[in-house]
Amino acid sequence: MARRSHLTELGCIACKELDRLGAGKEGWLANDPNLFLALDTNSLALANRSFVLVVDWNDSPPVSIQPTLSPSVEGEIAAIEWLIFDDFRVLALGTSNGFLLFYSMNADLIHKQIVHPSRIIRIRVRGSDGNFPQSTSSNEICIVMPGIIARFDGADIQNFLQKWFQEMQSYRRENDYGRLPYQLWNVGKFGPCTDAAITGIMPPPLLELESSQRYYCAVTIGEDAVISAFRLSEDRNRSLVGAILSKVVPATFSTLSSFSKMIWRSNQEADKPKEVKPQAFARASVLTCLRDPPRKGERFALSPSGSLAAIADSLGRILLLDTQALVVVRQWKGYRDAHCLFMEMLVSGDASSSDLPHYEKSKSDYCLCLAIHAPRKGIVEVWKMRIGPRLLSVQCAKGSKILQPPPKLDSSVSDSSAYTPLEVFLLNGDSGQLSLLRP
Repeated sequence: MARRSHLTELGCIACKELDRLGAGKEGWLANDPNLFLALDTNSLALANRSFVLVVDWNDSPPVSIQPTLSPSVEGEIAAIEWLIFDDFRVLALGTSNGFLLFYSMNADLIHKQIVHPSRIIRIRVRGSDGNFPQSTSSNEICIVMPGIIARFDGADIQNFLQKWFQEMQSYRRENDYGRLPYQLWNVGKFGPCTDAAITGIMPPPLLELESSQRYYCAVTIGEDAVISAFRLSEDRNRSLVGAILSKVVPATFSTLSSFSKMIWRSNQEADKPKEVKPQAFARASVLTCLRDPPRKGERFALSPSGSLAAIADSLGRILLLDTQALVVVRQWKGYRDAHCLFMEMLVSGDASSSDLPHYEKSKSDYCLCLAIHAPRKGIVEVWKMRIGPRLLSVQCAKGSKILQPPPKLDSSVSDSSAYTPLEVFLLNGDSGQLSLLRP
């Protein structure tokens, strides 16, 4: 009897343009820290510090993007990610000097703005398909920098891009639509973070006045603190007392100062170009922190609902964190340099109804799992959440990587009953073969 394979080959990304990114060398895909990858539903974006290549495994010609970046101003490419909508998709680039750029599939620069003068290490996308609870934060883009988190609302970006695509024949210059609004928090109390994510919306702290402001929970990992959690407020005031003082005390002085500025301000100063100042930080309060030297947090994966997070540390362990209770609920050992991604599998129970030809599977037909890629062992394991068994183990070639497309960003909720499960893909760096992991 033939051995069952859990990998379904989708196509090959091998092409001569990959030579500019170091393809062909041993370990080029997994060992180059300056190589960035982002998977879409039918294409893969690869980038180094100054060049981006979009490869389609359906025999479409590759697209090259050569951003015009000044090393002293924008810096170099430091992160990439796809932004997928119903009608279009764009590629987001983050630079080492804190700039965020959007490019179309025709290599047109759509937008460029600075988020904060710091290196962007991750662009994290969270979408919603209507299956998430109301307490979670969805349809957002988080920009992660060392000790800093910025949040862009997905609806703002969607409206911005829709306007650009509708009028792209008339508007070809960058920043024609102004700056995208966003929120910024300083989460570097325990040192710079290596990765972070906003896990969801949380209730306000005790003794806080009821308001329309929302509070987010953010989890960070880093060298000084393996795990730390913060309550992020939309309010930039430091406390309730500070909010009162900041409005009452300066009231008289602000009236006098504004009048004096009208006297000495000259017309020449009004004609000078305005410099873009860094946005002020909103309030971030510490919730908890796990320090365990010499353990360091290295890689971070968040479940679709944000209720679970997997943290791979420097000691070869993987911690499963309940982001609502902020408690580690499970731990794996012996996984050096591991990478984790959450995925979904069909529930192995009563499959009689799901096997019917016209049966449309829903979210209840799937269970949440964690895919762990252990490159030193050369395997990909799938474990059932939260405390379930290991469901399978798949051998993979040396120099492979597990990838996952970002969720779709769309403010409208689909009424379709069909459900698309969360899937994990495996890219073989030596052959360029892309496969889908099908448990």
